[in-house]
Amino acid sequence: MNILVLSRNAGLYSTQSIAKAAQARGHKVSIIDHLMCNIIIEKSKPQLYTGFDLMEGYDAVIPRIGASATAYGAAVIRTIESMGVFTTVKADALLKARDKLTCMQILSAAGLDVPKTGISAGDTCAGMVYDKISSDKAIVKLLASTQGLGVILTASKSQGMSVVEGFHRVNQDVLVQEFIEDAKGSDIRAFVVDGEIVGAMVRQALPGEFRSNIHRGATATIAQLSQEEREIALKATSILGLSIAGVDILRSKRGPLILEVNASPGLEGIEGTTKVDIAGKIIEFIERNKKS
Repeated sequence: MNILVLSRNAGLYSTQSIAKAAQARGHKVSIIDHLMCNIIIEKSKPQLYTGFDLMEGYDAVIPRIGASATAYGAAVIRTIESMGVFTTVKADALLKARDKLTCMQILSAAGLDVPKTGISAGDTCAGMVYDKISSDKAIVKLLASTQGLGVILTASKSQGMSVVEGFHRVNQDVLVQEFIEDAKGSDIRAFVVDGEIVGAMVRQALPGEFRSNIHRGATATIAQLSQEEREIALKATSILGLSIAGVDILRSKRGPLILEVNASPGLEGIEGTTKVDIAGKIIEFIERNKKS
């Protein structure tokens, strides 16, 4: 097969891991920056160009769309879908998962438990919204935060209100979210490919740090998932329409809570921790779909 990987940086671990896994299975791989793609919209004739060159002849596409290019990346994926080319991530699923408010709304409406979350339309009712979430500590986060950036733990309501108002001043909407203290700075990343959990790890934040992202220096060990954790991870990806996802779960006293669903999860941490060829699982997923 001729496989296209959409990635802003061809040298990233995840991009290279996928390319090597595809090549090891005898496939041809191209890597293109999706922000270099040009879209032509025409009745029954959608087209993509890289610079002046028409993009054609690909059997499958693996989008690696970062948070900084979500909207345009989704537009590129939607064009690929219109062209009838198989893509491992659908545009609508990417948009649902990437917007944290939308994701929380969809999952909670489907009966999955999440940290209690609120958002205010402005400063006037921000205090009321904060009170509905917490009387003390809370998490304030940007709607499209990634790798722990734009995520702040506030020590009190007064501090929290200052943070919320500060974000509002620069025209950024933020979520106020319940702080799950009994998680003790750890979470679970369950990696799902085509309806199967192919790897899972426990990420533990550094002492004094609440964010358990690997990019923030967290350590990782192999996770043993409970049946309930497995079920909610698979249900979350199914509800959002994702075939590939990293589902982040908090272990709380009231049971597992879905913190986030990542539509373009990194491979370095999960492959390094579990020693599972996750990239290979993604290529096998494509091979199964191309045969069907």
